[in-house]
Amino acid sequence: MSMSALPLFRFGIIADPQYAAIPPHAAMDRHYANSLTKVAEAIVIFNSWDLSFVMTLGDVIDRSFKSFDDILPLYEKLRHEALFLLGNHDFSVSAGHLSEVATRLGMPSPYYSFSRHGWRFIVLDGNEISTFAPPEGHPHRALAAQMLAELEAKGARNAHRWNAALSDAQFAWLGDQIAEAAAAGEKVIVMNHYPVHPPSEHGMWDSERIVALLASHDNVVAYLNGHDHVGNYGKAGACHFVNFKGVVDTESENAFAIVELYPDRLEIRGFGREESRTLVY
Repeated sequence: MSMSALPLFRFGIIADPQYAAIPPHAAMDRHYANSLTKVAEAIVIFNSWDLSFVMTLGDVIDRSFKSFDDILPLYEKLRHEALFLLGNHDFSVSAGHLSEVATRLGMPSPYYSFSRHGWRFIVLDGNEISTFAPPEGHPHRALAAQMLAELEAKGARNAHRWNAALSDAQFAWLGDQIAEAAAAGEKVIVMNHYPVHPPSEHGMWDSERIVALLASHDNVVAYLNGHDHVGNYGKAGACHFVNFKGVVDTESENAFAIVELYPDRLEIRGFGREESRTLVY
C-alpha cells in the first residue's frame, strides 16, 4: 500500500514569540525584540503555502499589554486565518488588562474548539488555575496557590509558578469534546500552551489526568504545545505529544512548522530550529 501523496490539508504552527521591546536575556539566549522579524519571516513562508490556518501556541508577548500593539499587526499580512491560544507570559500585563487578553488576541473565548475537513481541534486554556491569569481575588488564584504548595511539598519537578492547571469544568469540557468528535467520526488534535507528556519541569500541574484522558481515546491523534523552548516529543497510548521550540530563543535562528495531515499520518515540516517528524496513526 503506498502512502498517499497529497495531504488532506495543512496548517502552520508558531510557538512562544515572547515579544517585548526590551534587551535580550543573554544567559537564557532570549531575544525578545527580534521576534518581530522572525514572526514576519514565518508569515512570508506561510503565505507561500496553502494552509487552513496558522496557530500561535501562546506567549505572543513576554510582558506589557502594549507589546500586543507591535506584534499583532504582523498577522494582518497573513493570508490565512490567524488563531491564538493563551500562554503564561500573555498575562504578564497590569492587573486591569488581565480580563482583556483573550479579546485582544481575537479569541472567541479562553478555550474553544473548531472543525476542519473532518478533524476537530480542541484549544485549551492552560492558565485557568494559575497564580497569574485569574483576576485579583478570584477563587482560582487561591486554588492555584494551594495546588502549587501541595506539589512543592511532594517535591514535584513541575512545582513552578509559571505552570498551571485546567479547572474541573474545562477538563470535563475536554472530555465532552473528545466524545462528541468520536460520535461525529472526527479525529482530534488538542492544542495548549503547556506540555503534559513526557513529564517535565514545564508540565501542567494536572498533567496526569490530561494524559490519561487523551491516551484512552483512539480518535485523539496529537497534542501540540509550546512553553518549553527546547522542544520535546513523547507518545502515550496512540497520542503523539509534540512540544514546539520557542521563537524567542537565539539571536537570529527561527523556529516554526507546517503540519500536513494525511489519512494515515501527520508530517511536521520544521523550519529553522524546528525538527521535522513523521507521526503515524
